[in-house]
Amino acid sequence: MRRLLSLTRKAVQEYDLIQEGDRVCVGLSGGKDSMTLLAVLVQLQRFYPKKFELKAVHVSLGFEGMDLTPMQEFCAKLNVPLEIADAQIAKIVFDIRKEPNPCALCANLRRGAVNDYAGRMGCNVVALAHHRDDIIETALMSLFFEGRFYCFEPKTWLDRAGVRVIRPFLYLEEKEIKRYQTLADVPVVHNPCPMDRESERARVKNLLNELPYDKEMLRTNIFGAVRRGVWQPPDCPPMPRRKSEKRG
Repeated sequence: MRRLLSLTRKAVQEYDLIQEGDRVCVGLSGGKDSMTLLAVLVQLQRFYPKKFELKAVHVSLGFEGMDLTPMQEFCAKLNVPLEIADAQIAKIVFDIRKEPNPCALCANLRRGAVNDYAGRMGCNVVALAHHRDDIIETALMSLFFEGRFYCFEPKTWLDRAGVRVIRPFLYLEEKEIKRYQTLADVPVVHNPCPMDRESERARVKNLLNELPYDKEMLRTNIFGAVRRGVWQPPDCPPMPRRKSEKRG
């Protein structure tokens, strides 16, 4: 938790993600990333100098067999109000639209529903659990399929929804989140989507893992290129390093 809190606070401070009096709604998918984000923000809320409120929303995609009890119990344990939104996105994507590549449309509809419900809950901020690996994969997907070098920002203001979207986990690696989720026994909700491991993102993730080069060097360079070339912050402080890493 100390490692996760340290890097989360670093991102929040460097990109001014949370401001005094914010009402933050965490988008909970039920996976390890979003459930861990909620746990970390609850801890951050206790000592961060800028006071903020926390709520959570889960957008139900409409798949049968999803047991949301672990999520509900987890939010109750953390004393975070949870709203469950029935969006029936699976029916739209698979039955009505019959999308051959449904992930992009599903993601757009899901984000729209989260932003909409966050506004209804009186929140002005939506926190998503995109981490460092998501950023790297998104940048590569943009290159491969759009012909441009692009990635979502650490924070984005959405005029139509009237909310600010933030990504406090941008410095965290997926393996760090997974390790904490395992050690702390953070509950997860099984995703029954048939495309869960067949998406373009999953293929890009596998491609990165199969490249015959130093994977950590590649990931560090791609992430650094996003920070310098896409986000263009006023200054680009050095990446946080583990104590065991040697400086070049």
